[in-house]
Amino acid sequence: MKRFADLTEQEILALAITNEEEDGRIYRGFAEGLRRQFPSSAKMFDEMAEEESHHRSMLFDLYRQKFGDYLPLIRRQDVKGFMRRGPLWLMPTMNLNDVRKHAESMEFEAARFYHRSAEKARDVSVRKLLNDLADIEEDHEHFAQKLGEQILTTDARAQEDETARRMFLLQYVQPGLAGLMDGSVSTLAPLFAAAFATHSTWETFLVGMAASVGAGISMGFAEALSDDGSLTGRGTPWVRGTVCGLMTTLGGIGHTLPYLIPDFWIATVVAIAVVAVELAVISWIRYRYMDTPFLNAAFQVVIGGVLVFLAGILIGSA
Repeated sequence: MKRFADLTEQEILALAITNEEEDGRIYRGFAEGLRRQFPSSAKMFDEMAEEESHHRSMLFDLYRQKFGDYLPLIRRQDVKGFMRRGPLWLMPTMNLNDVRKHAESMEFEAARFYHRSAEKARDVSVRKLLNDLADIEEDHEHFAQKLGEQILTTDARAQEDETARRMFLLQYVQPGLAGLMDGSVSTLAPLFAAAFATHSTWETFLVGMAASVGAGISMGFAEALSDDGSLTGRGTPWVRGTVCGLMTTLGGIGHTLPYLIPDFWIATVVAIAVVAVELAVISWIRYRYMDTPFLNAAFQVVIGGVLVFLAGILIGSA
């Protein structure tokens, strides 16, 4: 790597040309990644990519006048001080807000680069172009805002926000809720069956941990293998599977941990209280994200939980 301070004017212009080309391709990548779900934002990034292409043409015209047609390949990763950017094609999904923030940081970095480059330039025409581009990059925030006002109208933004909310529900809330419900309810029967069969808190704890971890692994694989998300828009399988598996394990461990208390009846009372809290949390999530009336959600969840709970006690007491 080479220090920025050691770059010549020719190398600075070559680096600027490469940066503009790379930024334009990144904006094109953002546009393609967002086009299906967020067409208005995709159009905005198409416009920004066109702007970067125009900047590259301006730089290359000046470079050809000063240094000829040969353009050395100098990239930002060859120069110390630039931010490292992960490859766009490795991003499995694109979060709209993260993409917009990433674009803002790109413009900020570009403006700083052109300001510092203009300070180093000795040629008047090179310094003028670099200063002009620095001003343009600083104005890109207003450019993006202007494009947003023209393209991202109130209705378009509301539609994209609703799409983002729906994707969040499909990719995180639904698998997480399914896992939490399964972990909180399905592990009740083996846990309390073991508790009332053995009256041993340690053995009950081991059964509860085994049931929770086993259910988490099973639910995680089941969710991941249910579909690849290409048609349903539910996101990448490994993300959904991980969320579902972790929430399943968490749901089971919650009422298993009280059995670390040596006294059997105290541990059982605490475990029952934890179960009540878990069922209340599940009911609230269904009310908050699934538009289910809270009383209906609570009734449905509590009935299922009580039935499994009683089944475990009856089996363990037999």
